Amino acid sequence: MINLRITLPALISLMLASATIAAPTRYRLDKEASRVGFTYSFSNTDQSGTMPIQNADIVVDPQNLSSASVDVTLHAAGVRTPMFLATEALIGEQILDVARFPTIHFVSTKVTLAEDGRLSGGAFVTGRLTLRDVTRDIRLKADLYRQSGSAVDDFSQLTVNLSGQLNRFDYGASGYAKLVGEIIKLKISVVINAEN
Repeated sequence: MINLRITLPALISLMLASATIAAPTRYRLDKEASRVGFTYSFSNTDQSGTMPIQNADIVVDPQNLSSASVDVTLHAAGVRTPMFLATEALIGEQILDVARFPTIHFVSTKVTLAEDGRLSGGAFVTGRLTLRDVTRDIRLKADLYRQSGSAVDDFSQLTVNLSGQLNRFDYGASGYAKLVGEIIKLKISVVINAEN
C-alpha cells in the first residue's frame, strides 16, 4: 500500500489543482474487505477473534485531514474465535451479553495528525466507545492509505487501519476473570470508497 503523504506543499498543490473530489467526501464501507480483529489472553495464552462491522459513516476531507469523522457500529453477536466455547462465552451475559447489547458503537471526537501532517505514522483518532451500554473514551493509532498504484490526488478508495486496546472491565464485561485477561487489543482494517 502507498502511505498517504499530505504535507503543506501537497495541500497547497491540491488546492490549486483542479480537484476531482469535493471536500469533504463521504465514504461507504466495503464490508467484504473490512474487519475488526482483537486479541485477548486466555489462560496466559494469546487468542484472537474477529467481529463484523455492521455499518460505518466516514467523512474525509483530503484538504483538511484533521476534520475527518468516523462513526462505526459493530455487530457484537457476530463475534468469532477459533474456539467454539470461547465464542459462546464472549457472546454470553458475563462478557458481551449480546442478547441485551447486540452492537458496539464508536464515534470519533478528535483526529490528531502526525508531526509531518499525515494521517499515519503517529496519527491518532480519539473517540467514544460504547460497549454494554457503557461509554468511555478510547484513543486509537491511525493510518490512512490510498489504493496501491493510484494517483497522488486519487482518494476514491482508502484503507483506514486503527489499533489500540481497552480494558474490558471498564465496560462491565468482567466475566471469567480467572481465565480471560482484562486487556483486549484491537486491530481494525476498514476499506472505504468515495460516494458519487
